[in-house]
Amino acid sequence: MMMSWNWIEGQRSQRGRQNQTRGRRPFRGRYWRPPRNDRNWYDGPGTSFRMSDSQASTSSSSDSSGAPELPGFYFDSEKNRYFRLLPGSNNCNPLTRQKLRNMEREKERTRRLAEDENPTKKAPRPGLNAALVLQNRRLGLLRETSYCRRVHEGKISTMRRHKLNLRIGEDFRTLVADSNCEQVLTVNDMPHGGSKYGYMSFGRNNSSGSPSVEMCDHPYITERKVNCLCWATVTHPKSHVLLCMLGTAKNPGLLDLVPASLFSHNSPRRPSLRITLKISTTWSCAWSRHPSHDMLFSVGLSHKIILHQAVTGKKILIDVASDVLAQQFGVDIPLLYNGCRSGAIFGFDVRNPGQGRAVALRHQYPITSLQILQDENYLVAADMSGRINLWDIRAIKHVQEYKGHYNEHAYLPIHVREPEGLLLAVGQDCYTRIWSLRDSHLLRTIPSPHPAANDAIPSIVFSSGIGGRKGTPGLVMAVKKDLFYFPYNADEREQQEA
Repeated sequence: MMMSWNWIEGQRSQRGRQNQTRGRRPFRGRYWRPPRNDRNWYDGPGTSFRMSDSQASTSSSSDSSGAPELPGFYFDSEKNRYFRLLPGSNNCNPLTRQKLRNMEREKERTRRLAEDENPTKKAPRPGLNAALVLQNRRLGLLRETSYCRRVHEGKISTMRRHKLNLRIGEDFRTLVADSNCEQVLTVNDMPHGGSKYGYMSFGRNNSSGSPSVEMCDHPYITERKVNCLCWATVTHPKSHVLLCMLGTAKNPGLLDLVPASLFSHNSPRRPSLRITLKISTTWSCAWSRHPSHDMLFSVGLSHKIILHQAVTGKKILIDVASDVLAQQFGVDIPLLYNGCRSGAIFGFDVRNPGQGRAVALRHQYPITSLQILQDENYLVAADMSGRINLWDIRAIKHVQEYKGHYNEHAYLPIHVREPEGLLLAVGQDCYTRIWSLRDSHLLRTIPSPHPAANDAIPSIVFSSGIGGRKGTPGLVMAVKKDLFYFPYNADEREQQEA
């Protein structure tokens, strides 16, 4: 039997509910207090506020941090409370927004570091299964280049961190390696303000299979800061090192072409070409790889470019409207590409520098690094906004953008590995990111083993064979005084410990 609804009784119950909400609230003790679940509870003189569970759940749906942002307060998700922030960053008020951001970043780094210690077998992209890729290759559905690229992408997720036994007294600043990663140029910051530069030799340890590393026994120490350096081919590959050092208040800048044999006592001290030039502030340098201009190098200055012939000593000075922060020579085409602080990228023919610009591209922010691909119609450029673009020089437009890189004002390089189809970069947040060069997919993000800081940005080198042609492909990372490597073989550390 259905019950009929009494309209009068319904109105009475509705008015009763309204009186309960609009009327008096029950007393609690001597003084009236609102119910605790309906208010923000005030805990004392300017210390903190705590939100109710219902409000916290509502605010978490509207904001990723779990609560709306209030001026002068920050919300601690663990304690479910608001805490007061006072202006300034002195000892009386150590809690500032910058410190809170650093704390959150450190928590995230620690979490990612723990995940890297116990990596999963999850593929870096959907459909990248090793068994499926191998089957498609055997069936002829994949070309050899595509198969190799997908194998490398799959191996990136299996790399694990290992620490190399190397004792040094100074912090690493820069690593520059050759293609086989047998010798790596190093720059270390001295405690008194200068630099120490030399090289590391990598080899293979036959007993454990892990790479062995040795520092050169005769490094050079200078009171100037080394701003940029590169390998130079004078008599043979890696025969010389081109160094550009910043000037001081008493001494001007210096450009030094040094034989690599001077870094070791065991190498024969034969007379070799050496060039030393006093020069103004240098930002970049590059050694020509063109067969017809193999003894030519370039130096990027403030509003100037110097082309210098190493044998004849002939110099050409070119005026530029901005500081030249990045340079690279072409291999097949005799062009010198330059990236400027204004964001302009231009290239000119080294055979006739005064003829004009053959290439003209533009970013909105200062260029920090340039890399030319084997197909010299394409160029990768990075700037100080964190943008990394792959440019098609013929069409004068960028065809790929590698997202995720973080940079605000630092002078950070990028690394292109075409045999593996990878692009690597270390951001100002001290994370190492690896993308697919072909389609700009982010394959992996590696946290730094040390807390993030401006003086603790890792320097990396990637090689298809660490320690030689028979070596294991992987990544070498230098942070502070520590040296790490990330090999493809995920079980190498277990074999070494066993």
